[in-house]
Amino acid sequence: MFLIPRVKAVEATEKLLTYPDFLRVRYDGKVAFVAGLISGIGYLGFTGAQVLAGAKLMSGSVMPAAPFGLDPLQTSLWVIGTIIILYTALGGLKAVIYTDTAQWIVLLTGLIFFAIPFSLSRIGGFAALRAAVPAGHFSLFNLEPVRFANWMVTIIPIWVIGMTLYQRIYACRGEKEAKKAWFIAGLFEYPVMAFTGVFLGVCARALFHDVEAEMAIPKLLTVVLPAGITGIVVAAYFSAIMSTADSCLMASSGNLVNDVVERWRGKRLAMHTSIRLSQAGTFAIGIAAIALASGFTSVLNGILNAYAFMVGGLFVPTLGAYFWEGRSSAGALAGMFAGGGLTLYLTLSGAATPFGLDAAFWGILCSAAVFVPVSRLIPDPGASSLRTESFP
Repeated sequence: MFLIPRVKAVEATEKLLTYPDFLRVRYDGKVAFVAGLISGIGYLGFTGAQVLAGAKLMSGSVMPAAPFGLDPLQTSLWVIGTIIILYTALGGLKAVIYTDTAQWIVLLTGLIFFAIPFSLSRIGGFAALRAAVPAGHFSLFNLEPVRFANWMVTIIPIWVIGMTLYQRIYACRGEKEAKKAWFIAGLFEYPVMAFTGVFLGVCARALFHDVEAEMAIPKLLTVVLPAGITGIVVAAYFSAIMSTADSCLMASSGNLVNDVVERWRGKRLAMHTSIRLSQAGTFAIGIAAIALASGFTSVLNGILNAYAFMVGGLFVPTLGAYFWEGRSSAGALAGMFAGGGLTLYLTLSGAATPFGLDAAFWGILCSAAVFVPVSRLIPDPGASSLRTESFP
């Protein structure tokens, strides 16, 4: 909420479409180009994780056996991925907005009015649920400090650098509307969705002890609910997954077209050409996301790794763009390469990190350790609090 006025103030005088556009104004085109690459790759991984989530739900509920002897999970990957690609590529951001709204309505209705009551009824009530799971499952503090720190350092910074968030700020008419939208979204996402999802997970844990964690809720839906209700609730979960996946796919495509291709060419494309390129990019990135998802085993790990890569490279330079007039483009580039590179190395190599802290933590620390001194040593010529760059 406190960043919205700053973003809208810049947008009032600059034509902004993407998150790297904001960095272009505060730094320069090179910084925005690298940020576009990091953000685009990160959202590609995030899209893949969401497609895998949808595939696990489909293969665990509506498609336990695929036709022609095909693997149910791999078949589900291509079915879910193709649907998301088609309506995102053909409809663009407006289609994403309309479908997200409808999907949220279906989701909340299905989970609150059907999934939770039927699950509790099958278990035998809330008292039976408490007796069926360890006591710590109902404690907000049943979490190791290191894991809590890792989740915080990976998840919270994404709200500062998330391309999908900037797109929605730009889409709002003004600061007041943007703040209202953010408040409503935050209310639904955290108190409502977070506790609803966790509660259903606890119900699944009470009924099924030997099921893979990410397949427990699909099994819960198919076993506990009547056939007709199962369809409604499964549709609700598909809605949640597709709502996130289409936004991430749109973000990655926007980074590719606006922040990489157009900037590499050095001039804006004609509107018709830009739309066609964006559609082609959405198709290509969607296919890549499906291929990437086929190699994932865990949805959560896929999401956290994508977050970590983006956060490690982009968080510190973005904070500098908001709050530090001593920043420089050279410092931002150095911080991105240092933080993003270290995070990527630690993630891919599987190397043990000190104190068990996530790779994103050390990436952020490394980025800050490089960003500040390089900004001091190599200031921007004629630096000012706002920098603009136009196409030649």
